[in-house]
Amino acid sequence: MTTVDLQEVASVIEVASGVVRSAVAELSTLPDPDARQVVVYELAHAASATETARGMLDYGQKGDYEAKIAAAFVADAVADIAAKLYGREAQWGVQPGVLDGVRDFVARYRHPDFVAGLADDPGNRHLDVDFELVQDTFRRFAEEQVMPRAEHIHRFNQDIPEDLIAGLAEMGLFGLSIPEAYGGFATGGQSDYLGMIIATEELSRASLGAAGSLITRPEILARALESGGTEAQKQEWLPKLASGELLAAVALTEPDYGSDVANLKVTATPTAGGWHINGVKTWCTFAARADVLMLLARTDPDRSKTHRGLSLFIVPKPVGDGHGFVLRDDHGGRLEGRPIDTLGYRGMHSYELALENWFVPAENVIGGDGGLGRGFYYQMAGFENGRLQTAARAIGVMQAAYEAARDYANNRIVFGQPIMNFQLTRAKLGRMVITIQAARQFAYQVGRLLSKGEGQMEASMVKAYVCRAAEWVTREAQQIHGGMGYAEEYPVSRYFVDARVLSIFEGADETLCLKVIARRLLGN
Repeated sequence: MTTVDLQEVASVIEVASGVVRSAVAELSTLPDPDARQVVVYELAHAASATETARGMLDYGQKGDYEAKIAAAFVADAVADIAAKLYGREAQWGVQPGVLDGVRDFVARYRHPDFVAGLADDPGNRHLDVDFELVQDTFRRFAEEQVMPRAEHIHRFNQDIPEDLIAGLAEMGLFGLSIPEAYGGFATGGQSDYLGMIIATEELSRASLGAAGSLITRPEILARALESGGTEAQKQEWLPKLASGELLAAVALTEPDYGSDVANLKVTATPTAGGWHINGVKTWCTFAARADVLMLLARTDPDRSKTHRGLSLFIVPKPVGDGHGFVLRDDHGGRLEGRPIDTLGYRGMHSYELALENWFVPAENVIGGDGGLGRGFYYQMAGFENGRLQTAARAIGVMQAAYEAARDYANNRIVFGQPIMNFQLTRAKLGRMVITIQAARQFAYQVGRLLSKGEGQMEASMVKAYVCRAAEWVTREAQQIHGGMGYAEEYPVSRYFVDARVLSIFEGADETLCLKVIARRLLGN
C-alpha cells in the first residue's frame, strides 16, 4: 500500500463539497425546490457523505493505516456522488466532468486490491482511557448478558428480560446524558455525548431490539424536559429517568400522519385537575413496558395553527402485557395497546394506542402553562439527540455484521480455500471497514458539536448517512454467509432485518433529507 497524502485527501473533499455548494446555489433559485425532489433528496445524502468524509481528516492523521481508511472512504464517497451526477449535471448546476480532476485519486483508493487490503483490521477507534473503560464495561455486559439471549428474544418476539433492564440501570446507562444535578452522570461536556455513543454501539452490537434501544426514548424525553420543562418537572422526572425507576415511550406518530406532525389529530381537552387525551397513536415502541409516555397532542382546537397548537405531555400509565393490553385509569379513562408485528427490531415491540379520556394531571404539561403550544419545539429538541443515538445504534449493528462476516469468511472453505482469500470477499469486507469507521468518527464529531450547542444539521446528516449504510453492510454480511445467511441459526439474518428499520424510525429517511437537511442547506 502506498503512503497517503492527507492534503490530497482534503483537496478531493473540497472538490466534492464544491459540487454540493453548486447544487445548493442552483436549487436555491427555484421558487419550489420540491419540484426537483429526487435531486434535493440526493443532494442531502451527498452533503451528508461529504461531511462524513471531512470528519475522517482528523482520523487520518492518527497513523498510516488510519490515513488509508480515510482515503478509501473519501474515494468511495466521491464515486457515489459521481453516480448521482451522471446525466443530471444541469439539475445539479455543474458541468459534465466536474469530478474528472479527482479521477486518479478515486482510481487509486477505490482500487479493489487497495480496498481488499483493509479487510482484516477495522482500525483503532482512538478513544482515551476513560472511554475505553466505558467501551469495555458495556461490551462485557453485552457479551455476557445480552448476546446469549438475543436470538431467543428475536425469534420468539419475547419481551426484554427485566434483569437486563435492571443490570443496565445499575450500570448507570439511563443516566449517561442526564445532568448530575438531577441524578445522572452528565457534566455538560462532550464526554456526555461520547459516553452515550460508545455505550449504545456496544449494546446494539449485541442486539438492537433487546439492549441498544433501551435509552433512546428516555433520552428523547430527558432532552425535551431539559429544553422546555419547568424546574419542578425536571426535579420530579429526570432523577427517575436517570435511575431507570421510570422507563419511557414516545407517542407522536398517528395513523394518518407519520412525519407530518403539524397536522396531528389526537386531542387534549381541559378537565378538572388536568386533561383528557383522546385519539389514536401508532408506532409507539416499548409502550407496554413503559411507565410513562411522552405524548404530543393538540391543545388548541383551531387546526389552522398546525404545529403551534400542539403541547407535549408526560403521561403516566401502568405496565401492560407485551403482547397487547387494555388499561384503565382512576378517572374512567381507557388505554388500549395493539401490538404491531414487525420483521425485525423485536423485544422493543411497537403498538397502536387508542386513548379514550385518559387523564393526565395539569402539572404534566411540559413547560406548564408556558408550554402550551410549544410541544412541537420541545419534541424536536429531544429528537436532535435521538438521531445521534440512532446513528450509534446503526454503527453497533454494522460492527456486529462485519465481525460475523469476517469470521465466517475465515472459516468457510470453498474450492479448497477460505472464501476470505477471494478478492471479492475481501473487497466487501474492506468497504465495510471504511464505512463503519467513517460513521463512527462522524458520530463522535457530531457529539462534540452538540456538546457546544451546535451540530443540529449534522445530527440529521449522521442519521441519514449511517442508517442507509447499515442496510448495505448487513446485506453484504448476509451475502458472504451464502445460504446460511438466510437461516435464522446465524445472527447475521437478524442484523439484516434489524438494520432495515433504521432509515424508517426517528425520522423517515426521505422526510429527514427533504424537510430537514435540504431545507437547512437551502436556507443557508
